[in-house]
Amino acid sequence: MALVTSIEVSIETFQTLVIDQSHKQLVILDISADWCGPCKILEPILNSVSAEYNEGEFALTKLEAEDENMKVAGQFSVRGFPTVIAFIQGVEVDRFHSAQTHDFVRDFIDQNLEKF
Repeated sequence: MALVTSIEVSIETFQTLVIDQSHKQLVILDISADWCGPCKILEPILNSVSAEYNEGEFALTKLEAEDENMKVAGQFSVRGFPTVIAFIQGVEVDRFHSAQTHDFVRDFIDQNLEKF
């Protein structure tokens, strides 16, 4: 069984890895920053939850909010980190902010998988 793993995204790869890919499967985008405490709490939770799914069920992507990548965060009106956004068919369908529990993250993914 192949598990969902996180894919690093940049401003250069955002269109392909998030927007284009969201036409094929649910894409979950974690926008975070190295200096952000809640981001360090959420990242292992996202990775743990995603390990419960098979490869292909959804794509887990991560955008480090620094330098040019901040333009992507601005495009989606991100006001704080971490912000996790679900994309389907090239558009945002859901989001949450800050560190959340394992159960919350699993429910977020499941609810958005149902939309796809």
